[in-house]
Order: sequence, then structure tokens, then C-alpha cells
Amino acid sequence: MSLFLSARRTVSLWAAAAAPVLLAACSSPAVLKPAPATAPAPVVQTLPAPVIPVEAEPSAPATQPAINFIAATSGQVAAALAYADKVRTLNPNDLGNEISRLGEPGEVPLSQMQLAMALAQTRQGPDLIRAQGLMQRVASGTTPEAQQLAPLARTLGARYGEQRKVEEEREKQAQQLRDSQRRIDQLTDRLEALRAIERSFSRPSNHPPAVPAAPAPSATKP
Repeated sequence: MSLFLSARRTVSLWAAAAAPVLLAACSSPAVLKPAPATAPAPVVQTLPAPVIPVEAEPSAPATQPAINFIAATSGQVAAALAYADKVRTLNPNDLGNEISRLGEPGEVPLSQMQLAMALAQTRQGPDLIRAQGLMQRVASGTTPEAQQLAPLARTLGARYGEQRKVEEEREKQAQQLRDSQRRIDQLTDRLEALRAIERSFSRPSNHPPAVPAAPAPSATKP
């Protein structure tokens, strides 16, 4: 019994000693833990696009023809197309001078094509035949320059052939029209001649009709 009372007294003493501590712990304000600091977002630096140096296009020397300059800088096809655009606007006199200036192209593919383009602008049958032949020479060439121009030469050669047929048909129709007009003129002249004859028959005569002479008296015998 005394042991029980001693243990109870010890518990009471511990409770009395711990009570102030617990009350102090309950009455003290709660300390908030600071939130963990977030790492700053990485800064992405945008680098400027690299500057690619562009070579300036060389200017054509004053003594070099423009078409040859284009051929040297942009290729044979570009030079041929530029020449086609140039020769398209020439009047008949300038076109004749240009054909004379080109002369005989020899075996130079670009010169052959230029002469063919100039001849085709005349729209004359013989010139179109010659232009088509020049394009066939370019298309069948084996040099690197001719092989570059071969597709364009085949296309233009076929076009010149079709244009020659159209011009021949147009000339045929024009000749038929001239023949018809000549026959009409001949018939008109004949009709005018017949009308003139008809008018001469219907025109009244201004001379009196001739009186027949009286017969001479017959001589009587004695």
C-alpha cells in the first residue's frame, strides 16, 4: 500500500513539473518554415542569325555585249531567252540589220540559236526553214553548250515548223484571193465592153437616111 502511494506521488510530481512546459509550448506562436526557394528560370539568349556575305554581281564591261555577259554569268539558256526578248521588238529594218550583223554563226551553238530567232521573226517561208535547220543543228550538238541549249532548241524548232505551215497556208489563201480578184477584174472589163457595145446599138443616128438614086431614063430607038 505504501508502494502504491509512493508511485502515485511520483507521477503527480512529474505531471506538475511537465505542465508549465506543455502550457508554454501551446501558448508560443508557431514558427512557419520558409518555403524552399525556387530556382530562377534559365535565360535563353537568342543569337542573331549569321550574316552570309553576298557577292556583288559583276558589272558588264562596256566593250562586252550584253548577251555574252549574261551567258558568262547566268548560263546559255538565260542568254538565249534574253536575246529572244530583245529581237522580238525589232522593226523590219533593224531586224534585217541584226541578221546581217550575225552573219554565219559557224559551229557556235548560242550564235546559231540567235540567228534562228532573228530569222523566225521575219515570218517568211525560206527564213523559217533556215531557222528550223539551225535549231536542229543545236539540238543535235555534242558540246556542253549545245547540250544546255538542246531542250530549248527542240521546242523552238518544233514551233518554227508549225509556224512555217501556218505561213504557207496563209500565203496559199492570199494567192487564191489574188487569183479570184484578178478573175473578177477580167469579168468586170468584159462586162463593161459588152455594155459599151449595147449602148452604141441603142444610140440614135444623127444622119438622115440615104435616098436611093432614081434610075436613068432608057434611050428610045428611032
